[in-house]
Amino acid sequence: MQFSKLLIVAILSILTVACASSNSGSVYKRDDARKVQTVKTGVVESVRTVKLEGTKSPVGTIGGGAVGGIAGSSIGGGRGSAIAAVIGAIAGGLAGSALEEGVTRKDGLEITVKLDGGSMVAIVQEADEEFKPGDRVRIVENSDTSRVTH
Repeated sequence: MQFSKLLIVAILSILTVACASSNSGSVYKRDDARKVQTVKTGVVESVRTVKLEGTKSPVGTIGGGAVGGIAGSSIGGGRGSAIAAVIGAIAGGLAGSALEEGVTRKDGLEITVKLDGGSMVAIVQEADEEFKPGDRVRIVENSDTSRVTH
């Protein structure tokens, strides 16, 4: 049983590391360094609070399945123990997947900007900076990412 507690701590540690986000307006991927980015300017028209779904990697499912399987195997003996281990692994995998998604879920903002040229764009990013209608902002874009900054 001590092993399963240790495994749970390890899984939660991995999930905590998975919380590091690249949906932030302030976090760049390493590959974005030293690349030209296009900058557009405009004014914030509206801001809406949204939720950014959490990660859905195999880590939560596998970790939960392992913990569930170990816990299930301690029930009963012989063939009953094997069946309980399988059921525990399935239930643990589902619970681990749901836990990972919930733990890594983030608050986000949908920011609608009227560009200086007159067109409108909306960008969703992590809510790590405050934006209000009327704010003058920059939109920084590269080939696959756009972010709103002050």
